[in-house]
Amino acid sequence: MRTRVKICGFTRVEDAVCAARLGVDAIGLVFYPPSPRNIDIEQAVKIVNALPAFVSVIALFVDEQESQIRKVLEQVSIDCLQFHGDEPADACRLYGKPYMKAVRMQKSIDIPGLALQYHDAAGLLLDAYHPGAKGGTGSRFDWELIPEQCALPIILAGGLDENNARQAVQTVRPYALDVSSGVEAEKGVKDALKMAAFIREVNEGDRII
Repeated sequence: MRTRVKICGFTRVEDAVCAARLGVDAIGLVFYPPSPRNIDIEQAVKIVNALPAFVSVIALFVDEQESQIRKVLEQVSIDCLQFHGDEPADACRLYGKPYMKAVRMQKSIDIPGLALQYHDAAGLLLDAYHPGAKGGTGSRFDWELIPEQCALPIILAGGLDENNARQAVQTVRPYALDVSSGVEAEKGVKDALKMAAFIREVNEGDRII
């Protein structure tokens, strides 16, 4: 099975279009004001409207109010929701959209239990734990914490870049990789060469398996 690639944290139209031309499967838009990659609805609409067909758009929220999420969904064409906070399963199911639940990995995390709790999720996104951040730190976690079997698709995030993408594919064999800071020139600004190299390394990892 081919490993999918999601690149998250787009703030510029030209970067998202470039990623689509390079063959990315999904782009992530961050609706979390404390993040340096946060965008408003107006910019999100511009980005989405510029995308070609067959590129999924993922909206990232962190413990956001239901009214604000619905406001985004009313104005932006979103394919899937990504909940990166402490949202219970019932809160993730309110919107009639596929959703992913992000998990900040620690030794105490019970992945099979979470897969049962969020049984209708489109996947579990496993990211590095940081006490002061909800993701996007560029930090990697111990992949040994990931069980060999999971009832839900695993999306691997956290500290990924072109130098370890192939290893991630071959070691974890996830459904998808999710990268943000690892393909940036600066926070919120993507680097075309890094995006191309990352996608190339993922494809090479698939070829070797």
